[in-house]
Amino acid sequence: MHVQISRMSQFQFHSMVSEVTRMDGEIKKGPKMRWQRKAEEAGLSYLQVAPETRGPLSPWKPRSAKTPAGITPKTPLSPSKALSFPAASKTPGKTQPPGKHPSKTPNKTPGKQPQPKQDRFIPNRATTDIDMSHYAVMNDKNDENTPPPKTGYHQQLNEALSKGQNPQNAKVLSFKDKAPESTAGHLNNLKVLYSSSKSAVPKCSTTRFIPQQPDRILDAPELLDDYYLNLLDWSSNHLAVALGGAVYMWNASDGTIVQLMEMTSTDDYVSCVSWIKEGNILAVGTNMGNTQLWDAEKQKLVRTMTGHSARVGSLAWNTFVVSSGARSGMIRHHDVRVAEHHVGTLSNHTQEVCGLSWSPDGRYLASGGNDNLLNIWDNNISHESLPLHTFTHHQAAVKALSWCPWQPDLLASGGGTADRHIRFWNVSTGSCYNSVDTNSQVCSILWSKEHKELISGHGYSQNQLTIWKYPTMTRVAELTGHTARVLCLTLSPDGTTVASAAADETIRLWKCFDAKPTTAITKPTKDPSSFSQMRGGIR
Repeated sequence: MHVQISRMSQFQFHSMVSEVTRMDGEIKKGPKMRWQRKAEEAGLSYLQVAPETRGPLSPWKPRSAKTPAGITPKTPLSPSKALSFPAASKTPGKTQPPGKHPSKTPNKTPGKQPQPKQDRFIPNRATTDIDMSHYAVMNDKNDENTPPPKTGYHQQLNEALSKGQNPQNAKVLSFKDKAPESTAGHLNNLKVLYSSSKSAVPKCSTTRFIPQQPDRILDAPELLDDYYLNLLDWSSNHLAVALGGAVYMWNASDGTIVQLMEMTSTDDYVSCVSWIKEGNILAVGTNMGNTQLWDAEKQKLVRTMTGHSARVGSLAWNTFVVSSGARSGMIRHHDVRVAEHHVGTLSNHTQEVCGLSWSPDGRYLASGGNDNLLNIWDNNISHESLPLHTFTHHQAAVKALSWCPWQPDLLASGGGTADRHIRFWNVSTGSCYNSVDTNSQVCSILWSKEHKELISGHGYSQNQLTIWKYPTMTRVAELTGHTARVLCLTLSPDGTTVASAAADETIRLWKCFDAKPTTAITKPTKDPSSFSQMRGGIR
């Protein structure tokens, strides 16, 4: 009996060892498979393969649509039962009943499924040249062990694969969505002020020929690059320009140049010049706050008028009265006929007065300052008065001022770098006619005497002269050539030539406005006796 028990135990031990060491057989006494336990926990039935139908070396396979021979269902299945596990309910505590699928929310748009937004860094296989990419990646010239290819073969292979392009510069991947472009001015917020291209104002067609090149170029060494100064004026066939501490006159008839005056002090310089209407007396403003009157014919100083505590940057004539604007914001009227020249003072600017201009009929005086103000004064100069109108539309210094020759109450004004607008005013009513953005700093404005046009000189960024058609304000022409900002403009006595002085120390003469022979009006000759009386009255 003891021997039988020992043999039985030995047999069971050998059977257990044989079962454990046999890897391709079925473990009868092992635990159930995980999918079987999950099915029993969910209350689902599953198929069980009969062990006698499988060979020792035949692996288990999932059942097909048709139950093969040798597979017997443990529990009969109904057609409505599914073998998949139920999806977990999103609401805690609620489970789906067996045999039912979880409900899905129907799409709002039938037939259209929401398309996920593709990342712009996902390569697009449809537009990627696979052959070229493989050649560019595999053609590594830095490998010293790889012998250099033959010249002829390499050239033919390059032409065939890269289609004439350099394979080292070829793109390996092609992306469907490109990176968005950077916004304008993301590097510099002020870039829009001076780096913009040409004006967006439409250009109109013109029937006359306007030369794009200057008729003559004059050198102007030591011309001060100061936006607030007025260093150029033209009258009676003489062009006056202030260069440092001296004033020179250029004769347009014979081209001769004469030095009119020079400051004795090295610290003093000429800040503005202005011709009287008769054309033989030149008013000169200095850095020391003085206003000098010079006889151009005799090249002699007539008188010096004081009164300003800062430099005189602008001058304007009204018959025998010259008005001077200073850096202190004061405007003084000087009657050149009497010894006590000071006859009036205007004070409404808080910063430098850089623009002064009397209307053609002498009724209004326009003054522009660095405080962004444009004031309109009447011709009552006997006492201090308040301006008729004060315009605050400009967002920068107002230097460019010009009155319309055929409409005395129409004024054009231009703003500096932060404004860039040309505005038109009706000084009788105090209303703004029109405003146009020039996209450049406006330094000077001139009206044409023969055409309904005006010309403006600009600074950053084109440094150009622009001819405008009034009142549509369409561009007729743009004259380029200066390499720095145009500081001053002046018109010749006959109204055909414009002289522009720029910070590049040159003066350029442009034939902008040709005379109209059909509409030209014969101007009466000047009475020499009246001019001599005017000249004799200045002292």
